[in-house]
Amino acid sequence: MEVIRARLAGFCMGVGLALKRLDALVDDGDERAISMFGPIIHNPQVLERYAGRGVLLARNVDEVPPGARVVIRAHGIPREEEATLRRRGVEVVDATCPKVKRAQLLIAEQAEAGRTLLLYGEDDHPEVRGLLSYAGPDAFVFETAAELAAHPLSPGTDYFLAAQTTQDRGGFDQIRADLCARMGHEVPALETICDATRLRQDEAIRLAGKVDCVVVAGGKASGNTRRLAQVIEAQGTPAILIEDVDDLSAYDILKYERMGLTAGASTPKSIIDEIEAHLRTL
Repeated sequence: MEVIRARLAGFCMGVGLALKRLDALVDDGDERAISMFGPIIHNPQVLERYAGRGVLLARNVDEVPPGARVVIRAHGIPREEEATLRRRGVEVVDATCPKVKRAQLLIAEQAEAGRTLLLYGEDDHPEVRGLLSYAGPDAFVFETAAELAAHPLSPGTDYFLAAQTTQDRGGFDQIRADLCARMGHEVPALETICDATRLRQDEAIRLAGKVDCVVVAGGKASGNTRRLAQVIEAQGTPAILIEDVDDLSAYDILKYERMGLTAGASTPKSIIDEIEAHLRTL
């Protein structure tokens, strides 16, 4: 079997920085408890490794022990929760991806100017919950162009458009064009989609045109990983989303002669290497 591996598969800058910050805490010799506030990234193998090193996982503010050290996840958290942690005397290490932090601040700037946010993203995603905390109370989240088209908009309201950092660039551009046509004027749109996301999606599209099927490696809770599979399938090429090499056994991949391999931005290189090695033995 011929295997073509995407050059950009695996960790992005934001994930790498978050894990370096957590590793530094684990290795500094301080005996205080360390908690991740939410999974630091969406990858079960990485989370299991940190649990084995004694790192706790806090799902809400009350689960963080007083006096502990807490690492804010790469996706960021709502600003009210961060403020509560600091009031509790917890040592906060902010590992929010710089691109997510920038999106938060840009949204806050627009909201403070009195504009209402229309956010292209997944309503239940932790990054989106964090972004919304920087917007006003009337912000609207939509996952598809159809959802926005069905949402009533007031001609007298000053709207602005933004996207979750891992959203599809092409989809966002079309949504922006449709929104401006609907409102009859230019609607401000923030550039919040991460370049790493765009480059990975562009490469995945090119890869889809060269192979019979693409394996996408990454956590199933990872939005950017799921989006890679979606843009591949939009090209008419099958995509198989797996978390590790063992998941391949559920698929009949021997019917394909040329396989592509890519991975989400929170997938460790070791997992990608293992999957590639397995595919090459077939």
